[in-house]
Amino acid sequence: MTIRSRENLFGAWAFLAGVILAVLVGLFTGNRTNPLILGILALLGVIVGFFVSENESKTFLLASVSLVIVSFAGIQGLVLDAAIRGIEIGKIVSSVLGALLVMFVPSAIIVSLKTVFSIAKR
Repeated sequence: MTIRSRENLFGAWAFLAGVILAVLVGLFTGNRTNPLILGILALLGVIVGFFVSENESKTFLLASVSLVIVSFAGIQGLVLDAAIRGIEIGKIVSSVLGALLVMFVPSAIIVSLKTVFSIAKR
């Protein structure tokens, strides 16, 4: 039987809530997203960033930076494709990716700053 660490439980729940909220916001609101909901997503991203431990920071940064780059590239391609063809699914996917960006960019910034400060302390 494995023993689970409870030190990062709050951050894990904030991460899960943020991803679910980002997907729901992207699916149901499209480009008409309420700024309050985007603020909540950004706040959840900051909370996630503060609760990432130093041991997991490299993995988190690699995954989050990859997600941010791919999401941004996906948004650019899907917006162009949707504008040319007028396809609604491209708009939905790009709005989900945009909502994920709103959450992951602040968390990546917080974790990268924490990593830089931990390197500077050595």
